[in-house]
Amino acid sequence: MQRAIKFSNTRQDFFVTLNQRVNEYFKKNQISKHGDIRMYVKTAFMFSLYFFPFFIMISGAVANLWVMFALCLVMGVGLAGIGLSIMHDANHGGYSSKPWLNNLMGYSLNMVGGNAFNWKVQHNVLHHTFTNIHDVDEDISPRGVLRMAPGSPWKPMHKYQHIYAWFLYGLMTFVWIVAKDFFRLIKYQNEGLVKKQKANIVTEWIILLVTKAAYVGYIFVLPMVLLPITWWQWLIGFMTMHYVSGFILAIIFQPAHVIDGTEYPMPDEQGNLENSWAIHQMLTTTNFANKNRVLSWYVGGLNYQVEHHLFPSVCHIHYRKLAPIVKLTAEEFGVPYKSQETFIGALKAHAKLLKELGRRPVLQVA
Repeated sequence: MQRAIKFSNTRQDFFVTLNQRVNEYFKKNQISKHGDIRMYVKTAFMFSLYFFPFFIMISGAVANLWVMFALCLVMGVGLAGIGLSIMHDANHGGYSSKPWLNNLMGYSLNMVGGNAFNWKVQHNVLHHTFTNIHDVDEDISPRGVLRMAPGSPWKPMHKYQHIYAWFLYGLMTFVWIVAKDFFRLIKYQNEGLVKKQKANIVTEWIILLVTKAAYVGYIFVLPMVLLPITWWQWLIGFMTMHYVSGFILAIIFQPAHVIDGTEYPMPDEQGNLENSWAIHQMLTTTNFANKNRVLSWYVGGLNYQVEHHLFPSVCHIHYRKLAPIVKLTAEEFGVPYKSQETFIGALKAHAKLLKELGRRPVLQVA
């Protein structure tokens, strides 16, 4: 069962003031906190980036295997784009002010092989609430070959993780679609998290199985029926697509929390944390490459992780304007505002922490 963890009630004035200022920004400019036409344009672009190469291939318009391989690479970029820029906002309720549209766009994850319900539990509930808390935030939970937090068990292989982690990152979405979704739904049911979300476990299993079957139908069966290629040739293309997607997603999400300078707060024996929820987010979250508008556009503003963690239901198109408000307020209240100037700098800082976490922990003598 999930541990009962409680945030402190101290220093609440920081977030109260910040929340007032952010609300005033939207009120003064008479704009919605949700998405607008920019989100619809991006949605059309990301869906096209994923589906257009697929339709080209199954139409038989190209026969060259190398061209098809290149199209699978493009599909991988589109697949990651759907996750970063569409599904993510929708499942946080920020894509639209219309709940039905958020739900519809949220299920775009199921359309590409994942499961929206599992994602919302792991990401919205566990990660966003208990960021960087060992054994609760599943984004940093023990993964065997990777050690993402000081509280995770150390293994000799971890001393090389700053080298081999980059090769494993590409397997992320593949693992999700073939195994993790099934194991996670069982786990969340056993831990009572399905009930806490007021969801019906039978319904969720039906949705998972039906959408997985539909995914296998169009991504595997259809090409095998329509194209003069072998199963292993298509498997190479399929794995290539997911490897590109998984790698992109990993190198965007990992530097936000598993990065040199981040903190891993742990509750005391009674489950109490030292800081309030908002300050906890500031200690465990890092921005990067905020001046890179092209990167920011593609990754759905997730290089503004601080703003996203403080205001997850606000659409990412607003983060760039909110960042100066958050930074100024943090400075006024003496709260850290962590940021890496460049994307490369963030990846280097991530690698540095991986290397530090890979060292054998020093035994503490009682």
